[in-house]
Amino acid sequence: MSLLPPEAHTALTQLLQALQSTDNSARSQAEERLTTEWVNQRPDMLLMGLAEQMHDSPDEGSRSFAAVLFRRISTRTSKDPSTNENKEIFLHLGHAQRGQIRTKLLESHAKEPKAAVRNKMSDAVAEVARQYTDEQVLNPDGSRDTWPELLNALFQASQSPDPAVRESAFRILETTPGIIEKQHESVAYGVFEKGIKDDSADVRLATMSAFSSFFASLTKKSQPKYYGLIPDILNTLVPLKESQESDLLSKALMAIIELTETASKMFKNVFSQLVTLCISMVQDKELDDQARQNALELMATFADYNPAMCKKDPNYTNDMVTQCLSLMTDVGLDDDNAEEWNAQEDLDFDESDSNHVAGEQTMDRLANKLGGQIVLPPTFNWLPRMIASGAWRDRHAALMAISAISEGCQELMESELDKVLDLVVPALGDPHPRVRWAGCNALGQMSTDFKGTMQTKYHGIVLPALIPVLGAPEPRVQSHAAAALVNFCEEAEKEILEPYLDTLLENLMQLLQSPKRFVQEQALSTIATVADSAESTFGKWYGSLMPLLFNVLQQPNERELRPLRAKAMECATLIALAVGKEKMGQDALTLVQTLGNVQAGIVDDDDPQESYLLHCWGRMCRVLGQDFVPYLPAVMPPLMKLAQAKADIQLLDDEENVAKFEQEEGWELVPLKGKYIGIKTSTLEDKFMAVELITIYAQYLEAGFAPYVIEIMENVAIPGLAFFFHDPVRVASAKAVPQLLSSFKAAHGLNSQEYVKLWQETIAKVLEVLETEPAIETLAEMYQCFYESVEVTGKDCLSNDHMAIFITSAESVLKDYQQRVKEREDEAKEREDGEEAGEDEEFAIEDDQTLLSDMNKAFHTIFKHQGPSFLPHWERLLNYYDVFITSHDATQRQWALCIFDDVLEFCGATSWHYSSHIIQPLLDGMRDDAPANRQAACYGAGVAAHKGGDAWAEFANHSLPILFQVTQRANARSEDDAFATENACASIAKILHFNRAKVENVGEVVALWVDTLPVVNDEEAAPYAYAFLGQLVDEQSAAVMAKAPQCFTYIAQALEAETLQGNSAQRAVATARKLVQTAGLDANQLLAGLPAETQQTVRAYFG
Repeated sequence: MSLLPPEAHTALTQLLQALQSTDNSARSQAEERLTTEWVNQRPDMLLMGLAEQMHDSPDEGSRSFAAVLFRRISTRTSKDPSTNENKEIFLHLGHAQRGQIRTKLLESHAKEPKAAVRNKMSDAVAEVARQYTDEQVLNPDGSRDTWPELLNALFQASQSPDPAVRESAFRILETTPGIIEKQHESVAYGVFEKGIKDDSADVRLATMSAFSSFFASLTKKSQPKYYGLIPDILNTLVPLKESQESDLLSKALMAIIELTETASKMFKNVFSQLVTLCISMVQDKELDDQARQNALELMATFADYNPAMCKKDPNYTNDMVTQCLSLMTDVGLDDDNAEEWNAQEDLDFDESDSNHVAGEQTMDRLANKLGGQIVLPPTFNWLPRMIASGAWRDRHAALMAISAISEGCQELMESELDKVLDLVVPALGDPHPRVRWAGCNALGQMSTDFKGTMQTKYHGIVLPALIPVLGAPEPRVQSHAAAALVNFCEEAEKEILEPYLDTLLENLMQLLQSPKRFVQEQALSTIATVADSAESTFGKWYGSLMPLLFNVLQQPNERELRPLRAKAMECATLIALAVGKEKMGQDALTLVQTLGNVQAGIVDDDDPQESYLLHCWGRMCRVLGQDFVPYLPAVMPPLMKLAQAKADIQLLDDEENVAKFEQEEGWELVPLKGKYIGIKTSTLEDKFMAVELITIYAQYLEAGFAPYVIEIMENVAIPGLAFFFHDPVRVASAKAVPQLLSSFKAAHGLNSQEYVKLWQETIAKVLEVLETEPAIETLAEMYQCFYESVEVTGKDCLSNDHMAIFITSAESVLKDYQQRVKEREDEAKEREDGEEAGEDEEFAIEDDQTLLSDMNKAFHTIFKHQGPSFLPHWERLLNYYDVFITSHDATQRQWALCIFDDVLEFCGATSWHYSSHIIQPLLDGMRDDAPANRQAACYGAGVAAHKGGDAWAEFANHSLPILFQVTQRANARSEDDAFATENACASIAKILHFNRAKVENVGEVVALWVDTLPVVNDEEAAPYAYAFLGQLVDEQSAAVMAKAPQCFTYIAQALEAETLQGNSAQRAVATARKLVQTAGLDANQLLAGLPAETQQTVRAYFG
C-alpha cells in the first residue's frame, strides 16, 4: 500500500516515464520538473515515491531506474533553513519519514529477484548508510541514530540461500564498513569467516572486499582480533589459480593488497607460503597478464610497507628479481624486428598494462625499498648473462633493469660505475634498435641518478659513445639518444661540455633536418639544454642556430607545427640566456617581437605554444633586464588573464559523468560523500605558471614593474594565498608577495604613503593565512612568505597587534605539531621489530622539519627587526621551548636552541631575564650528539659573549672548556661535524675578544685556540675567527708568533675555501702579510707546501 496520495503517486509515475523517454525534449522538460516541482518543493514525497517504485513496481526497468535516481537525489545537498548548514536531502526529512523510507529500502533489497537490480538497490542503501556514519543523525530523544535495522538485515542477507543475495549484502558492507560498531565485532567475525568459506566464488570475493574495507576502518588495537581470518583468505587464492579464473583471482589479490597496505604484519606467520604462491602465479603464463601483475603487485606492496619482513625471507628477493627480469623480457612479442615499434610516432603510447613495464616498475620499487645491498647481488647474478645473450629481449631487459635500479642502489652502484658502464656502453652498438634504445635509456637515467660523478669522471666514456647514436638509422633511437644527452648535459659544467660541443651540435643540427617531427622537437630540446649548460661557450654556434629557429617561428601557425614552434621558442630563449643580450644584438628585440606575434596568433585553448610562451617571456625578461619594461603592456594582459583564472569545478553525481571526465585529460576527480568533484587541473597549472612568471618580472625588473604591483597584489597574489583548489598556486603566490613588495619599495621608497598602505594591507592577509593554511608543506611556504616580506620592509615594521597574531598562529601550529609527533610515536610503539614506517610517514616527518625550519627563520627575522619589543609576545611560547629542549627528538632540541640564539643575539642584555630557560640548554647543547645542535649551542655561547654584556660574561667564560671539547671530539673535522667545530672555534674567539677580562690564563687559552683553526666550511664563523687572529697578530701575541707558519696556512686555506670573501678576505690577506713580515716567514716556501689550487688562489690575492 502506497503512503503517497494517489495523485502524487500517479504524477511521479508519469515523471519517471518521461525521464526515461528517448525524446530529448521530453526528457529535458521532465528533468526540469524533477528539480523544480519535486526536489525543491517536496523531496519527502519524491524519495518515498522512489522507494515505493523499487518496492512495488512490476517492471524491472522501473525498479532499476528508481534505485539509481533515489541514490542520486538523496545525496544532493541543500541548506537546512533551521541550522543554515548544508545537508544531503535525505537528512532534511523528518525522523519518521526517514524510518519509513529505510524500511522500504530494506524490504525492496530483500525481495528483489533480479541480481542487477538488487545491486543498484544495494548502492542506494549504501549511500543512505554512509550518511548515517558520516553525520551525527539524532533520534528524537537526542541519542545517535545509527540505523540499527540495517546491520541486522545485512547479517540475515549474508545467510540467505541465494548466493546473489549474500554477495549483495557484502557489497553494502564494503561501501559502509562504519555501520559495524564495536559491540558487533564478534558477530561480524563469524559473518566474515562464513562468507570467506562460501561455496560461491563471487560471495567469497565480495566478502574479502568487504572485510578489507572493514579492516581498514578499525583502530590499530582492534585489528589483531581479525588476524585469524588470514589463512582462510589466502585459501581462496589456490582454487582460483588452479581453475585459471584470472578475473576472480585478480579481484581476490586486490583485496589482499588493500589488507597489506593497512597491516602488513598480519601476514607474518604465512609470509613464506604467500611468497611461494604469488611467485607461482607470476610464473604461470596460463593466467591473464592482469592476474600475474596483481600477484607481483602484492609482493611489491610488502616491500613498500614492510621491507624488513621481505629482507628476512630467504626466497623473496631472489625470486622477485628473477620474475621481474623474466617479465621484462615479455616485450615486442609480435614485432621481432621492431618494424611496428620503429613506425610508432606517438612516443607517449601507453604501455602501463604491459608485463615488461610492470617488471621495470617493480624493480624500481624493490631497489628503493630494500636497498642496493639486498637487490644488487641477485640482479647482477643475471645481468651479465642477459647482456651476453643472443636473444635481444634479454639484452633489452638487462639494460632496462639497470635503469630501474640505479636510483635505489645509487650509493653502491656509484662506486662500481666502471663495471656498470662496461655492460651498458657496448649496447649502443647493438644490432637491434630496441637494445640500442635501452642503452640510451640506461645512460640517461644513470646521468641523473649518478649526477656529478657521471659528468666529471666518465664524460670521456659516455659522450664519445652516445653522440654517434644521434646518427642511428632509426628515428626513435636518434630521439632517445638526444633525450639521454639532455639528462647528461643538464648536470654538466660548461668546462666539461666545451671539448664536445662541435661534434655534439653538428649531430644535433643534422637531426633538425629529420623528416620526423618528434625527432626535430627532441633535437631542439637537447640543443636548449646544451645551451643552458654551456652558457657563454655556446656563442660560437649562435650564428648557425638562431636563423634556423627564427625560420621555424615564422612558419604558418598550423596545428601540427605548433609543438615544434613551441620547442623552437624554448630553444631560442635558452640560447638567448646562454649568450646574453650583447651577443644577440638586434636579434634580442627581434625575438621578443616574434614571441609577441606568436602570442597574438594563439586562439585555441589547447595550443601548446601558450604554456611555453610563459617561460619564454620570463627568460627574455632575464636577458633584457630593464630593456624588457617597454614590452610589458603587450605581455601583461594575457598573463593577468591566466593568473586571475577561477577554478573550473564540476559536481558529478552519476556514473556516466564520472566516466566521461575520467577519460578527459586535464581533470582531477576528488571523491566526496558518494559523489565526485571534478577540478580542471590544466587551468590551475596555467594559473600557477602565470604567478611564477609574475614573480620573475618583479624580481628582475624591480622598480620597472611597480605600476602593476597594486593590481597584482589585490587580484592575484593575495587571493592566491587562499586558493585552496591547488597547492602550487598558493606556493607561487607566497613566493610572489615579497618580490612584489620589493619592486614597489624600489619605486616608491620604504617610507612613502603608497608603500606603507600596501604593507599594512599585505601583512594583515599574510598573517591571516598563517592561521588558515591546512597543508603542512604549504604552511612552511607561508612562513617563508611572512619572513621574506618582513625582511623587505625592515626595522619595526610589525605592530604589537601583528606580533600578537603571529604568536597565536605559531602556538596553534606547535600544538598541532606536538599532536602529530605523539600520533607517530604511538604508531611506532605498535610496530613490530623490523617493521619500518611507511613512505607517507617519512614524507610527513620531512614536511614537519621543513615547517619548523621556516618557523625558526620567521622568529629570527622578527627578533632581527623588532628586537626586545617582541619579547612580551614571545614569552607566551616559553613552555613549548622548555618541552622541546628536553625532547628525545634532535630536531625539536635544535628548534629551541636556534630561538634562544636569536633572543641572545637581538635582545642583548635584556635576554638575561630568560637565563633560567637558556643557560642549561646551551650547556647541554654543546655536548649534544647531534652535530646541528652542537653548532647552534656553540653559536649561542659566542653570541652571549658578543651581545649579552656583563650579565652573560660569567656564563661565556664557563663555556670555554666545553667549547674546546667540541673541537676535540672524534671526527670533529668530518663533513657532519665540521660546522659545529668551526662555530666552537669562532665562539672561543668572541669570548676572548669581548670577554677577555673574565678569562684566566689568556695566553694559554689563545695558544689552545690557534689549534682549533682553520675555518673552511662556515662562512658566518670564518670572519669572526680570522678577525680575532688579525687582532692577535697586531698585538704580536706570543702564542701566534710561536705558530706563525700554521697561522699563515690557516689563512690560505680559508681563502681557497672562500669562507672569507670581500672585506673579510682583504683583512685576512693584510693579516697574512703582517704575519710574514713580523715573524720573518718565507711565504713562497709556505705556499709551496700547499695544493696547487690553493697556491693559485692565494697568489691572486697577494698580487
